[in-house]
Amino acid sequence: MRLTLPLLVTLVVAGCGGAVGDASGIGVPTADAAQRMQAASPRPPANPKETIDPRRRSPVTDAVARVSPSVVTVQTEVVNKSVDPFDVFWGRQSERVLPGLGSGFIVRADGVIITNAHVVNGASSIVVALRDGKTYAAKLIGQDEINDIAVLKIDAQGLPLAPLGDSGDLLIGETAIAIGNPYGFLLGNSEPSVTTGVISGTGRNLVARSEGSGVYVDMIQTDAAINPGNSGGPLVNALGEVIGVNSSIYSPTGGSVGLGFAIPINRVKRVEEDLLLHGAIRRPWIGLKVELPDNTTARQNASTAVTVRSVVPGSPADKAGIQRGDVLLRSRDRPIRNAFDWEAEQLDMRVGEVARLSLRRADREFTITVTVADLPEVAAAKVAVLKELELVTLTPAIRAERSIRSTRGALIYKVSDRVSDELGLEKGDVIVQIDRAPIENAQEAAAALDASSGRGVVRMFFERGGRIYSTDFMIR
Repeated sequence: MRLTLPLLVTLVVAGCGGAVGDASGIGVPTADAAQRMQAASPRPPANPKETIDPRRRSPVTDAVARVSPSVVTVQTEVVNKSVDPFDVFWGRQSERVLPGLGSGFIVRADGVIITNAHVVNGASSIVVALRDGKTYAAKLIGQDEINDIAVLKIDAQGLPLAPLGDSGDLLIGETAIAIGNPYGFLLGNSEPSVTTGVISGTGRNLVARSEGSGVYVDMIQTDAAINPGNSGGPLVNALGEVIGVNSSIYSPTGGSVGLGFAIPINRVKRVEEDLLLHGAIRRPWIGLKVELPDNTTARQNASTAVTVRSVVPGSPADKAGIQRGDVLLRSRDRPIRNAFDWEAEQLDMRVGEVARLSLRRADREFTITVTVADLPEVAAAKVAVLKELELVTLTPAIRAERSIRSTRGALIYKVSDRVSDELGLEKGDVIVQIDRAPIENAQEAAAALDASSGRGVVRMFFERGGRIYSTDFMIR
C-alpha cells in the first residue's frame, strides 16, 4: 500500500517596501507597509445605509420609511360569557377570554391612534405595541361602528405621526401600499409588514362576505394584500401619505385574493374630529327616506334610481322643499346613481354644512341647498334615570326618522352596559308602558321608574324594530 503525504505550502507575503525577517522565517511588514495595507483594506461603514446604491431606493421605500414608524399593533381581550349545558344544570356560568389582534397608526404625537371599530369592539382590555416593541395600555376614546372606525389614546408624548393625505383625488392605477401586522407576533417581532399594489377602484360598495363587520360603502379597492391582522393599518400612496384605513377583504377562502378595501381617509378625519372635539359621533341628517330597491340582483340594485319615499316634517329636506317622488341626481360633487351612493354621501357630510342637491321632479331638474343637521334625538332634551339611562321624548321627527310605530313613548338615547346586559334594553328602544301605566314622554318614564324603586318586580314594555317586547326587573 502506498502512502501519499500531503503537500505543505507556506505562503509568505511581503510588502512593497520589503520585509524584515524574524526568527521563524515569516516575513513581517514594515511600519509603512502595514499602514498602506490597512488603508487599502475594506472598512465596515459607520452607517451601512449610507452605502446603499441609490438605484435600490424607490417611492415605495421612501413612503414606507415615512409611515411605518407610526404603525402599531393593537392587542385586545374580549370576555365571552358562554353558558355550558352542564354549567346550567349546576347553576354556574363560564367565561372565556378571547384574544384579538389588529393594526393601527398614530395621528397625534400625544398618543391618538386610529384603528377599526371591529378590532376593538367589545374588548375588556386594549394594549398597543409600538414598532420598537414597547407596549402601552390604551383607552377607547370612541368608535363609529357604521364607518368601522375607532379612536384610541395611549399615555405617551413625542410619538411619530402618520402623514394624512387626501382620498378625494385618487387615481385608478396609482401605487398603493398596505402597512400593518398580519398575524401579529407570530412573525417574530413588532415590525410592520408591507405589501404593495395599486388603487384598483374607488367608490366601491361592498355588500358581500368580507373580513370586518357590516356593509361598507364608498370604499377604496386595492390589490395590495390585506390579511388577518392588517385591519386598522394605513393604506399609503407613493408620497408616504395615508389615504385610507385597511378594513376588509373579499375572499372565498379567508385569505387575501387581491380584493382589499380601505375606508377613505377623508371620512376617517371627520370621525376622529367628532370623537375628539365633541365626544360622540354626529350623524349628518337630511330628513328624507328613499325607496329601498327590491331587485334580486346586485347589478339591478346598482342602477336603480334613488327616489324619495318620505320626508320628515320639519327636517332640512322638508324646509328645502323636497317632496315625495323626487329623484336624487347629485349631492355636492357626487353623482347619486343608487341607494349605496346616497348612503355614502350622508356618511361624508358634516353637521352644519350647506349641501347642494340636484333632483328631478317629473320632467324638470332643479338644484336646492339644505343645511345638514344632527339626528333629531341628539338635540332633544335628555332625561336621566337612575344614572344609567338617558331618555328622549318621542317626537314626530324621531318617529319618522327611525320608522317607529308607537305614537308616544320615551326613546332610550343612552343605556349603561349593566342595564343593557341585565334587562336586555338597547339604545333606540322606545319605552311605551311600565306596569299598567302608558308612557307619554321621557318625564313620565323617569317618574314611573323612580316610583317603582323597592316595590318588587317591574314590567316594562318597549318597541324594537316595529314589535313590542317586555322585560321584568327589580329596582332596589
